[in-house]
Amino acid sequence: MKTFEWRSSSAEETDAFAEKLGSLLRAGDVLTLEGDLGAGKTTFTKGLAKGLEVKRTVNSPTFTIMKEYQGRVPLYHMDVYRVEDEFEDLGFDEYFNGDGVCVVEWAHLIADQLPEERLELSIYYEGEQARRFELKPKGARYELLCEEIF
Repeated sequence: MKTFEWRSSSAEETDAFAEKLGSLLRAGDVLTLEGDLGAGKTTFTKGLAKGLEVKRTVNSPTFTIMKEYQGRVPLYHMDVYRVEDEFEDLGFDEYFNGDGVCVVEWAHLIADQLPEERLELSIYYEGEQARRFELKPKGARYELLCEEIF
């Protein structure tokens, strides 16, 4: 499995990169986001939402687990940090196999519920504003997606 790396020196660069990726996403796509608190997972998701033509303000679903936004296709933004039992059936598979794009923050906490094919993104601090992104495509669809944006 090939890993793609991208570096950002500002929130604006991250936003533009995420918007570009979002513009290429389609119904059924699943992205997982990992990174320390404050690394930029929600900032990244806001950019994705722009690329999906979402008009509403996107914010972290930390206390609600999931927020849904309407755009060119629906965006399902999940934050599973507070899910206490990784095997609890919260209906994630309906979303993963649904008509929208799923973005899952802290996805490792529900690893066994994730679809096999997905795009895994990890965000690492490299300075106050600088971030390093690692993208690991799992499946041909996501490999092509990464090759298109790099």
